[in-house]
Amino acid sequence: MRKHNETLHVDRRHQILDAAQICFARSGFHQTTMQDVAAEAGMSPANIYRYFTSKDAMIAGMTERDRARILQDFAGIHDAPDMLSALEGLARKHLIDEPCGGAVMALEIWSEAARNPDVGAMIRGIECAVHEGLCDVLLKLKQQGGVAAGVDLDTVARLIGTLVDGLFKRRALEPDFDGEWAVQTVLATTRAALAGQITINFTKATARDGAVRAVHA
Repeated sequence: MRKHNETLHVDRRHQILDAAQICFARSGFHQTTMQDVAAEAGMSPANIYRYFTSKDAMIAGMTERDRARILQDFAGIHDAPDMLSALEGLARKHLIDEPCGGAVMALEIWSEAARNPDVGAMIRGIECAVHEGLCDVLLKLKQQGGVAAGVDLDTVARLIGTLVDGLFKRRALEPDFDGEWAVQTVLATTRAALAGQITINFTKATARDGAVRAVHA
C-alpha cells in the first residue's frame, strides 16, 4: 500500500508540473495563478497546495525533473555506438520533436532567473548538468579518436551549450523557425570544433565578459 501511495504522489506531482508548464507558456509566470494551474490539472486549489506551496516550488520541481531527464539523456548517448548520431538525436528532440511550449516556458523561467536569485541558482544547476554531460560525451569521443589533438573539450562543450541555448530561444520566438537547419548547424559546428577547424580563444577578459572569440582556421 505504501508503494502505491508513493507512486500516486509522484504521478500527481508530474500532473501538476505538466499543467504549470502549459500555464506558464500560455500566460507567463507572473500572470499565472495557483488557481490557473489547479484548473489546468483538473484538481482543486487546496489539493494543489498539498504538493506545491508556491509557483517557485513548482519551478524547483520542474528543474529537478529536467535534471533527471538530462542525466538519463546523456547516459543513453554515452552508451550509444555512434555518439555523434546520438547527439544529433538529442538536438532533434529539443529543437524539433518536443512541443514548442517547452521553449516558451524556458524563456519565462530564464527571465525569472534574472530577477530571482533562487530561480537563478536552479537554472545554473541545470546548466552545470548539461555542461558536465557534454564534457563526458566529448571525452569518450576523444578516447575513441574522434577529437583532434589540442582541442579543449570544456571550451567546445561551452560553445555547443551556448549555440543550443540561442537556437532554443529562437524556436520559442520565431513562428517560421527551421528546426532542421538548427540541428544541422549544431552538428556542423560540433564537427568543426572537434576537428580543430575552429579555434576558440578564452582569455580572462573574454571569460569575464562572457564572450568567446571564434576564428575559423
